[in-house]
Amino acid sequence: MRSRPYGSVLVLLLAALYFLVPVAASLWFTVDDPGKGLTFGAYAKGLRDGGMATSLGLSVRLGLATVALGLLLMVPTMVVVTLRLPKLRRVVEVLCMVPLIMPPIALVAGVSTVLSWEDDLRTTPLWGTFQALHDKNFPLVLVLVYTVMSLPFLYRSLDGGLRAVDLKTLVEASRSLGASRPGTLCRVVVPNLRPAIVSGAVLSLAMVLGEFTVANVLGFEPFSVWMVHVGEYEAQLSVAAAMLSLLITWGLLLLLTNLAGGRNRNRNRDRDRNRTGNRRRTTV
Repeated sequence: MRSRPYGSVLVLLLAALYFLVPVAASLWFTVDDPGKGLTFGAYAKGLRDGGMATSLGLSVRLGLATVALGLLLMVPTMVVVTLRLPKLRRVVEVLCMVPLIMPPIALVAGVSTVLSWEDDLRTTPLWGTFQALHDKNFPLVLVLVYTVMSLPFLYRSLDGGLRAVDLKTLVEASRSLGASRPGTLCRVVVPNLRPAIVSGAVLSLAMVLGEFTVANVLGFEPFSVWMVHVGEYEAQLSVAAAMLSLLITWGLLLLLTNLAGGRNRNRNRDRDRNRTGNRRRTTV
């Protein structure tokens, strides 16, 4: 008889306690009222608060824009490097890992210096560009900074996905059938990289939803900054908002994972059916 992996079970149990105990404690703090007992008043108040809806909507829009821009930059770059310029793989890797060793406060200090040039460029066409960069309704400067900060997550996810497929054979087969380069990228490369793309997108989106330093220093108020400001005078509402943010992040993670996994399962099921049919015809 095989012995039970008690060591593995113990590690999983400790990891579960490490993650779940703080979440459970925070959840209990949001619903426990010494005078009224269990109540969901903090969640109801948060859902009625206009600032919460506005800041959460801004964070989601910033996250989606960051994911779109990051994938638009990284997917073609990684494909070209893998197929045509393999010697530059290390260079691209180092450049994408730089945000991990650069403190966000240093990055935002440089961005703030550049934005301070706006008054000097008031009489030039670039003044309108600077105005659009820090528009309060949708600050494009945060999208640009978050895209840079998400490069490590996108690179690692896409690099793992590219190493798992025979990209050169797929591209050559597609080109030999008459597909254009954009068609090959959209119809052949991207579907085979879907799990890697989804993984990088989820990590980038979670990073944007939880980022505080850059947005606070630049004077914007997405969801993370709103939670900190609310926590200064109403801690229970702030923690309730954090719980809602956690649920939203988990929901997006499960949704994107199921979408990618479902399509992969359908593809594997079709492949198994084709193999079974071929075996039956061969047997007959």
